[in-house]
Amino acid sequence: MANSLKCDLCSKPATVHLTQIVNSKIHKVDLCEACAQAKGVTDPSGFSLADLLLKASLNPEPAGDIRCESCGFTQQDFKKTGRFGCPSCYDYFSSMLEPMLDTMHKGVTHTGKVPKRALERKSLYERLTQLESDLDLAIKAERYEDAARYRDEIHQVRQSTEPKPGA
Repeated sequence: MANSLKCDLCSKPATVHLTQIVNSKIHKVDLCEACAQAKGVTDPSGFSLADLLLKASLNPEPAGDIRCESCGFTQQDFKKTGRFGCPSCYDYFSSMLEPMLDTMHKGVTHTGKVPKRALERKSLYERLTQLESDLDLAIKAERYEDAARYRDEIHQVRQSTEPKPGA
């Protein structure tokens, strides 16, 4: 089976796959042979995954320029520990954090996990709220045909959410 993973730094086919566990959190990096050697990955004593991720995602700017005004944490501190100093750090370091998270996850916004039924209920609730708003606007604008259509659709949505007898 062909390896489909690409190097996180240069997008060539990855042949070196690193996993680092820090405080029960797993961080993975895929590198091509050249990038692995250039980053010193072959020498485990000098390797830091946080340092590698920062190099992969940062625009060239002097390290340590950005400092959190709340706790004084710097970019260098993050490189050493792989952690931020306080909740405000996420705002101050967002320019480097977003590209890094985007390469590690499916996006930069936390979506969490929602049970399927809860997601369906939420979708129906949002649809009802929108229809009720549209109904109010149609009545105020004296668009009674539209209002009747919205009323009927609200009735259908509410019927679909009511429990079935014997269920």
